[in-house]
Amino acid sequence: MSERSRILVVDDETQITRVLKTTLSSQGYEVKTAADGESGLNATLDWLPDLVITDLSMPGMNGVELCRAIRERLQVPIIILSVRGEEKSKVEALDAGADDYVTKPFSVNELLARIRANLRRVTVAEAPAEPVEEGDFFIDPAARVVRVRDKDVHLTPKEFDLLVFMARHPNKVLTHRVLLNAVWGAESVQQPEYLRVFINQLRKKIEPEATPRYILTDPWVGYRFQPAGGES
Repeated sequence: MSERSRILVVDDETQITRVLKTTLSSQGYEVKTAADGESGLNATLDWLPDLVITDLSMPGMNGVELCRAIRERLQVPIIILSVRGEEKSKVEALDAGADDYVTKPFSVNELLARIRANLRRVTVAEAPAEPVEEGDFFIDPAARVVRVRDKDVHLTPKEFDLLVFMARHPNKVLTHRVLLNAVWGAESVQQPEYLRVFINQLRKKIEPEATPRYILTDPWVGYRFQPAGGES
């Protein structure tokens, strides 16, 4: 391939940026690094990477703020790096527009798999798709518009992809494996807890009440999307 995918790594730990730059470069990626959120945002806007990897805890602009700032301008995939004690910040980052996360300490092979999966989602041709009108939902994949009961709903890119896939298979139980493979790629199929985070975030935005009526859980199996809210 004549063109190499560009990856920006944003982390204030020089050891991590050094290791990731060496590792990713050896895999054929073009890599730049930034030591804080502000320089990470500037590099994103100037360099236009194909994917951004960012830490959460950084001085000045943190990872959540960086995700939000990038997402206001670009749809580039964002993978966040988090430690186990940063659960709240991790969810905030996903809500701010991050597409994926890897928990420190992480396996390099796992991170590489996440990178490949997210880049595939971008490079796979997004052919214009017909709008989905089911029950209380109107979804336009081309315009990335979602309306629930005629009210606009703002979703992050991965939340949108997840909803579109479920909306195209209404009233059917979709297993964890099927959903993970369809939205995040085959490397994620063994991590149902990963899917649970995104389902919870999606529910917060589309469900009218605390008790889900649109996205129902089939225990130990998967989820069922009922666009009419279970009403006959």
